[in-house]
Amino acid sequence: MHPILKNILAVIAGLVIGGLVNQLLVTIGTKIIPLPNGAVVATLESIKASMHLFTPINFLMPFLAHALGTLVGALVTAKLAFSRNFMLAMIIGAFQFIGGWMMIMMVPSPTWFTMVDLGIAYFPMAYLGWKIVRNKKASTY
Repeated sequence: MHPILKNILAVIAGLVIGGLVNQLLVTIGTKIIPLPNGAVVATLESIKASMHLFTPINFLMPFLAHALGTLVGALVTAKLAFSRNFMLAMIIGAFQFIGGWMMIMMVPSPTWFTMVDLGIAYFPMAYLGWKIVRNKKASTY
């Protein structure tokens, strides 16, 4: 397979798998940490209207979904890529960051969550995903 095609497919795989991890954690999040009484998350408008009911613990699963989705997506991309593993893993971080930024623009969240989410869940996790793959590759030679 041509190296450029392999790199493109690695990014697509990382985006898809990372997105699935993110969605899975968001979906099961309310089963692990129940919503506050009276909170409704059926639509964007209902989430906005319920935001004042959320406590810090209710932001844990969304943060983990963003962080682990990015980590797994970057890890998959770095593992599958032919070359430029670091740059491609960071592309996953950038796409996830843009998605997180868009979500914050649509559903305003507390400032502390915005700072933690945008500061830790994307580029640092993409770096960590690349670093895990890099260390595993180095230890196998």
